[in-house]
Amino acid sequence: MPGLRVEVVYALPGAQHRVALELAPGATARDALEASGLLARQREFARATLKLGIFGRRIPLGQPLADGDRIEVLRALAVDPKEARRRRARRR
Repeated sequence: MPGLRVEVVYALPGAQHRVALELAPGATARDALEASGLLARQREFARATLKLGIFGRRIPLGQPLADGDRIEVLRALAVDPKEARRRRARRR
């Protein structure tokens, strides 16, 4: 049986890290993250607070993957979207 082709992505303001992988059927998001090597390269990842998504939708680490999934490492927002809107409205 052919493997799953997935991509793990972590975007920063000035750079984007993308790793294409081929995993065994039944692989989870955790498997993809570990196989990508991003955990070892990015010191700011705290495993306890790590949040992942597939095409922008939050998923648990144990989420089984499908062929073609794009696993995104989600960062915390710098500013709450509601607060950002309030700030923009005050400036006008």
